[in-house]
Amino acid sequence: MDKLTVEQVVSARLPTVYGQFDLKLYANNRDDKEHQAWVMGAVSGQENVCVRVHSECFTGDLMGSARCDCGEQLHVSQQMIAEQGAGVLIYLRQEGRGIGLLEKLKAYNLQDQGYDTVEANLILGHQPDQRDYTIAALIIKDLGLQSIRLLTNNPKKIQGLRDLGIIITERIDMIPTITPENERYLQTKATRLNHNLDLPPHE
Repeated sequence: MDKLTVEQVVSARLPTVYGQFDLKLYANNRDDKEHQAWVMGAVSGQENVCVRVHSECFTGDLMGSARCDCGEQLHVSQQMIAEQGAGVLIYLRQEGRGIGLLEKLKAYNLQDQGYDTVEANLILGHQPDQRDYTIAALIIKDLGLQSIRLLTNNPKKIQGLRDLGIIITERIDMIPTITPENERYLQTKATRLNHNLDLPPHE
């Protein structure tokens, strides 16, 4: 198999409620997924750039699902980057921790039967988290970032990017809003996926 490569195919100015980003669309030589970088300010050649690597969540990002904290993380990340005046949000098209929307919705049904998010994935024959951060690392390198401050609670994401040669100088907490709908989901991320979340004891 050929070595994975990415290519920036187009960039367009995108004014948002958080300020102006440049939306850069990337193609790769492995599949036809359109991964993106949302870039604010001058970041090429810079150190300690504020970066969020965000995996697509159709239900959370677009529909405002209360089952997860993904949509909140997406918008808070844009706001935090805007407050810094510069930064990058990398939007990876790997829905449902890499299992796709169809399987994710099947997992939702299993969760409604009492299984947690990890158990549901395993019942469906998937790993708890199948995401890969190689494309994110390649985009970071293509953008010329020398080092980054990563917006994440996920230690696997940090290690994955470091293994791919990305220098991470700081981890910045993503503090979720806890609701009755997402409480068990967040507890599972903390206890079974080792996410850095300071949550109240589960009752």
